[in-house]
Amino acid sequence: MPVNIGNPDEFTIRQLAELTLELTGSKAKLVNRPLPADDPAQRKPDITLARQRLGWEPTVKLREGLAKTIEWFRSIDLRHYRAPTPNY
Repeated sequence: MPVNIGNPDEFTIRQLAELTLELTGSKAKLVNRPLPADDPAQRKPDITLARQRLGWEPTVKLREGLAKTIEWFRSIDLRHYRAPTPNY
């Protein structure tokens, strides 16, 4: 049986984008687009099974995790990374 692992605190994609702009200091403008027909009404995983079966629950809040991720990306030299070539 699959076990959801994620953040049980719900937030919108807009809230995530706004936080990303804030933490990066970006002056980019957000553009609203119509939602796709299959857009999920809720973006909040039920992590009950993860708690029960694995004894797992998140310990890092969104802001902290995003800040650490941004810091990591800023610390690496991306000039040496190339996207893998797909094998079609």
